[in-house]
Amino acid sequence: IQRNHELIRLKAKAKALLLSEQGIAHRKRRCWEVEAVFGNIKQNMGFKRFMLRGLDKVETEIGLVAMAHNLKKVGLRA
Repeated sequence: IQRNHELIRLKAKAKALLLSEQGIAHRKRRCWEVEAVFGNIKQNMGFKRFMLRGLDKVETEIGLVAMAHNLKKVGLRA
């Protein structure tokens, strides 16, 4: 059996950061900041895969999806 002491140290550091006051506050914000947007885009808008290939094309495609999402949000407020 081998132990990776560096990995054990890094895991302990990550756990301490997550359990700190700042870590807890960050995790509380996480659930309503971004994940709901991606869930909405994937489930409600049916966006599961990119149709295009290449970083430039994928950036354009996700930009269009994000604009559509934002327009739907604006339409709900109007």
